[in-house]
Amino acid sequence: MEHTRQVPSLGRAGQASNEYRFSIVIPVLRETERINDCLEQILSRQSDKACEIIVVDADPNGETINSIRHRHIITTVSEPGRAKQMNAGAALAGGDILIFLHADTELPADALEGIAEVLDDEKYVGGAFDLGIDSDNFWLRAIASRARLRSRLTRVPYGDQAIFIRKNYFDKIGRFKEIALMEDVELMRRIKKRGDKIFILRDQVKTSARRWEKEGVFYTTLRNILLVTLYRFGVSPDRLARYYSKAKA
Repeated sequence: MEHTRQVPSLGRAGQASNEYRFSIVIPVLRETERINDCLEQILSRQSDKACEIIVVDADPNGETINSIRHRHIITTVSEPGRAKQMNAGAALAGGDILIFLHADTELPADALEGIAEVLDDEKYVGGAFDLGIDSDNFWLRAIASRARLRSRLTRVPYGDQAIFIRKNYFDKIGRFKEIALMEDVELMRRIKKRGDKIFILRDQVKTSARRWEKEGVFYTTLRNILLVTLYRFGVSPDRLARYYSKAKA
């Protein structure tokens, strides 16, 4: 795996030793049209928190990271697979807190402050945000509402909710399991099994409606429910990934 590290450190002069440092890890593949908007959105957030951004490209040619216009971004090329990409980004991270962000998802205002406030309570090892979908479509808004209720009841947020976690804890429990699908669900189930706690912030991320619009609202929703249900009944992620790929073809 090759990587280029464009920022030697995310520390700030005069920064208090007890302040959190954040590493935002963004796994990408063929996101040249979106990545700069994603980075602009992160960089536009006014925060006094020390923060670095790590973009992990699954394209061996680095198509997406080569299109980045912003300086001071850490970039790396990883083997394909979101879990592998996020683990590769976490391995480079210098922060105390990891935030795993999809390229088509926007963090809420004051996201870092909200996370810091949650993790000031040592009983929480991490968490996520409530889901919002960037659409006025009634059905998509209903889907987002259902997802918010589901994650609060199950304590199993999905990756598009911008999962955050203490880095030392993430390393201790073995990072993401490098499976074809459901790495986010598997991680959260592992945390629950250990008896550790996460917190769901009521602030909403705003994720793009593009996959629902491209594939159809009802089809995409039913397919996702089916995949999660089959996974919970023991169907392997590799088999699910084959089904997912055929369904998208």
